[in-house]
Amino acid sequence: MRLYTPVDISPAPFRFDYQDEILLMGSCFADNMGKILEEEKFRVDINPFGTLYNPASLSAAIRRLLGGETYGAGELIEHEGLFHSLDHHGQFSAPDAEACLAKINERFIDAAVWINAYSRLIVTFGSAYVYRLEGRIVANCHKLPERLFQRERLTVEAIAEDWITLIDEFAAVNPKARWLLTVSPIRHFRDGAHENQLSKATLLLAIDQIQRARPGRVAYFPAYELLMDELRDYRFYADDLVHPSLLAVRHVWERFAETCLTAESQAALQEWQALRKALEHRPLRPESEAYRRFAHQTLLKMERFHEKFPSFDLAKEKASLLRQVSIITEEKAN
Repeated sequence: MRLYTPVDISPAPFRFDYQDEILLMGSCFADNMGKILEEEKFRVDINPFGTLYNPASLSAAIRRLLGGETYGAGELIEHEGLFHSLDHHGQFSAPDAEACLAKINERFIDAAVWINAYSRLIVTFGSAYVYRLEGRIVANCHKLPERLFQRERLTVEAIAEDWITLIDEFAAVNPKARWLLTVSPIRHFRDGAHENQLSKATLLLAIDQIQRARPGRVAYFPAYELLMDELRDYRFYADDLVHPSLLAVRHVWERFAETCLTAESQAALQEWQALRKALEHRPLRPESEAYRRFAHQTLLKMERFHEKFPSFDLAKEKASLLRQVSIITEEKAN
């Protein structure tokens, strides 16, 4: 008996590997997936501009990274005691311009220096609706008066043309880069239920055109469909009934891992997850000899694991475990 509708995921023309440098950009769903990739020891950079929702702002951010031009004071606005960038999420806002610019440019430089190294880019489109301020599309309105903005829905053709051009521009600088595009399953009910559906449909159609135009470089991952069909139940949503629950995010991650990772990376992931469980173990009697033996055995497993998978950086975990053993040894001696 089938209790849900499984979503078939077409094989991508490329896979993800632990050797890849991965840039994730887009809606908060990109944040969720990025955090899991980071926990699983993939090399990732997550949303250097903060959470962005519309395809136009995302393409502009990536072009800015390609150009490597940092931000200046003239590009900030001040509203209600805070300085903001219209290209960035509010996490970069600050009470004075220097602090705001420092946060923006430090994060920008961190991402821009890796622009030639990114071999995989995961971009999540959240909404086809954009807001223009004096004709310019902004990434975030920062609670400025709504009357200052013009709202519109991007067309399928405009999104596709912009992104096909961007992918070609990126390939000229970084030919090894491959793109995985997704549509966020988070519904924007502020737009209304019907308009949200029109927005998501626009994004899906645009990605289909982009993928067809650059089939070797671009693939689509059906995060939206996984929530809408495989997890068609409100128990898979957070309390706001809009954002996916942690269980739902984990399910989407598992589908990603089984369909988008190389066989070698899937094997490494399984071994790492077993090792991580040992590292997360919290003993009832940390002063016991049994725990000392367990800790030393875990250290040996870490060394063997690192020999097998040298791309994994386990320095932090090793230092933490050694510190625990040292503290326990000192307490026992006293």
